Amino acid sequence: MVKFGKGFALAFFLIFSGICHAQETGNTTPVRADKVITRLDRQDLSFRQFMADVEANRRRVFNLNRTNEESVIAMVDEHFTVFQYTPGDNDDLFSLHARCVIPYWTLASLNRIGHPSMIETGKPILLPTMPGLFIPESPSSALEQLMLNNMEQLETHAVRISIRSPANGTEVIFLFVPGAEFSSTEMAFFLSTGFIFPLRDYVRQTSGFGSRRNPVTGRNEFHGGIDLAANAGTEVYSVGSGTVIATGFDRILGNNIRIRHTNGFISVYGHLQSIAPGIAANVTVRAGTLIGYVGSTGRSTGPHLHFELHQNGTPQNPNQHIQPGRR
Repeated sequence: MVKFGKGFALAFFLIFSGICHAQETGNTTPVRADKVITRLDRQDLSFRQFMADVEANRRRVFNLNRTNEESVIAMVDEHFTVFQYTPGDNDDLFSLHARCVIPYWTLASLNRIGHPSMIETGKPILLPTMPGLFIPESPSSALEQLMLNNMEQLETHAVRISIRSPANGTEVIFLFVPGAEFSSTEMAFFLSTGFIFPLRDYVRQTSGFGSRRNPVTGRNEFHGGIDLAANAGTEVYSVGSGTVIATGFDRILGNNIRIRHTNGFISVYGHLQSIAPGIAANVTVRAGTLIGYVGSTGRSTGPHLHFELHQNGTPQNPNQHIQPGRR
């Protein structure tokens, strides 16, 4: 059964000059900017330090008595560090795992990545120097909820930490379990080849797939997609790898994007406020590529994403193909 450290808090706050370490006493010790890794090679001094810390911490976790609360707390308090790195065009989750010698489930859980394809070029991520699982106290995806539910099966202590995301500045409280891994169920969920969710942040699904009363005309009509209410300007991502077929403006869908995927699938994104720079016909995208921003263009009653999924020309219910998104 997982156990929690008593009266212990460890916080890491990412700032532009580096990462700061704050203990529960409120005293803050700034960490130098060399905590930011620019290249994943030994010529980068930060990467060399990172790799030295990783190797030392792997030994510490291997030799750790995980049932001893004081030992777990002391190890994390004294040796746990986090580096920042911005992925390039050739980086993906598994190449980072291999190059940094950090389990992919550790990288994924800390950065709240719900699928291997969600590593995004140019968007900073955090590289921890200690293997384990980072389980959010407030889950925002089905995978994170599954991890939280499975915590009782972990025969070790969890340490509560607070980390500020380098991508959006949001502070997240995690329960860090040193040395823990994805369960077989979590692994299967994470490695699923299904489409990812097009939004990382949304309010709710306001209209489902199928027959509905059109909110604009008041008539009963077939709705060939789903509507996801979100704040104007919320980032919209490609649900899978593919090629952009077209972008443009339609009097119904407003600013919209169409992407062709494998197995005859085409995804459609409508009512966008704007289309992301570089997204145009014949451009290749990956799952998780930023393609646009939520808006209310075309025939719309308020900011939301209208999302459709077609296979071989037939509308499909997106809820049966995409992974649950964060809320």
